[in-house]
Amino acid sequence: MATSYQHDPKLARALILDELFDLSLYKAFREITAGDLKSLLDDLITVETNHLTFWQEFFDTRLTVLDVRRRLKLRFIMLACRLFGSTAIHLTLEAIEVYGVRKYLSLWQIYKDGPLGAAVKGILVDEFKHEDAIVTRLTERMISPERIRNIFLGLNDGLVEILGAVSGFFAAFGEATTVLIAASTTAVAGSLSMGAGAFAALSSEKEVKKTEWEKQRFLGEDHPSARMEEQPVRSALVVGGSYFAGAMVPVLPVLFGAQDAWVSVAAAGTLSIAVSTLLAFLSGMNITRRILINLVIIAAAVGITYGIGMLARTLWGVSV
Repeated sequence: MATSYQHDPKLARALILDELFDLSLYKAFREITAGDLKSLLDDLITVETNHLTFWQEFFDTRLTVLDVRRRLKLRFIMLACRLFGSTAIHLTLEAIEVYGVRKYLSLWQIYKDGPLGAAVKGILVDEFKHEDAIVTRLTERMISPERIRNIFLGLNDGLVEILGAVSGFFAAFGEATTVLIAASTTAVAGSLSMGAGAFAALSSEKEVKKTEWEKQRFLGEDHPSARMEEQPVRSALVVGGSYFAGAMVPVLPVLFGAQDAWVSVAAAGTLSIAVSTLLAFLSGMNITRRILINLVIIAAAVGITYGIGMLARTLWGVSV
């Protein structure tokens, strides 16, 4: 189906390669899965094959080989899924579908009044159906993407906050032992605070849901189950533990002999890139944008806290 539609070659290439990547990923997953998941992948493969063919004909452009970036991405995802099994596969499927929905919604808003808009709208319907099916399977398996994201967000919060503390303490005190004591104490206090906050918030939410459920039951109305997927104690442990794990990244270099904040900054920056990549992938956000945002936040945290530490040392003579 050749078309006279005047298109952006870069956009055409991106859409075709994205569909080819999804198709290649689903086929690779099918080789390492069994049962109901393989059946779901069969359905996804059929529809993605149709999507790929559609875009190739729509843009009259034939691309059958992934570019280097997507090939590397495919290998990395497959390695992670082989290591972590079906849970990683389900989370990856959800992330891929979320990314697809967001991408096509953006395209539809831009091109909805033209032939590309009509084409995108049809594919969006398929993407919504896929996302619903995959999220349903995640729920059945009791896998919570939100919990996985919370783990990485907790890691990131602990990392950034305690890196800022380490930077400020070095500027103010200039002595590694004091920095280690102060930063470790702050990390423990922060993890307890985060865990307590998560427990309080979910406990309140649970009480509200229970009250609403009892009200609807009394009135004889249809009502959803009052059971919550996230339990307060479990969530508190996850949030507090992940925060503490992230906080240890800038603290450990000091424990092992670092005499300034730069080793902690390098360690935190490296982990931040890894965490940002995972968070962006799971949420469908642009990976480069997410990494840049996190690195800017880290740079700001280090710069501001170091400045505060130097100011405290100069104005009040803080020293050890």
